[in-house]
Amino acid sequence: MRVIMGRCGAAVAVVSPAESHRSTPDKEQVRMSRHHSEKYKIDRRMGENIWGRPKSPVNRRPYPPGQHGQGRKAKLSDFGTQLRAKQKLKGYYGNITEKQFRAVYAWAARMRGDTSENLIGLLECRLDALVYRAKFVPTVFAARQFVNHGHVLVNGRRVNIPSCRCKAGDIIEVREKSRTMALVLEALESTERELPDYIELDIQAMKARLVRTPSFGEVPYPVRMEPNLVVEFYSR
Repeated sequence: MRVIMGRCGAAVAVVSPAESHRSTPDKEQVRMSRHHSEKYKIDRRMGENIWGRPKSPVNRRPYPPGQHGQGRKAKLSDFGTQLRAKQKLKGYYGNITEKQFRAVYAWAARMRGDTSENLIGLLECRLDALVYRAKFVPTVFAARQFVNHGHVLVNGRRVNIPSCRCKAGDIIEVREKSRTMALVLEALESTERELPDYIELDIQAMKARLVRTPSFGEVPYPVRMEPNLVVEFYSR
């Protein structure tokens, strides 16, 4: 770094490109850090370890964040209970935007059958959710980023849209160039989560097949989810 005099007589620091590169955090690290922080904030806000992860701060501090977090135990109204159920389910799937979540609900409401069952089926058939369920990555946040960066093929074609809706019989696989990534290898070896019955996995080929759209009872949520309350929230 060198210092020169500016037009008004003020000293101006000039940073070389090499120094600038060293001093600027890697964009990938910043993005991963943000998702990591966001994930834990959701846990603390809900007061539950919604992904069942051993490193969740809720395991040590099972109360909301803030100076008065331990004293916040007011009884929720019906609206508050419904809102909480919606925020928890939305957060579980990577804290997707309200616009996206509402669109999924609207689609579920137009389908035949039970709207709450339809809602869960549609959420579980998202590409990022299936990448997470197949244990290709450790978290649903990582799954979204993994898909965004083009590491996933669906029926042999590269897809980089996390919200892409898959159907029974679809093959989801990790691109050949991405199969040696430490993130993938560690996730596949992890015993933290079990593979659900509605997904068939070929670990050697790193391919997963969606056998069927799951029902609510088949989805291995670590905590209690209440999609019926989500339906009540949007039906008001």
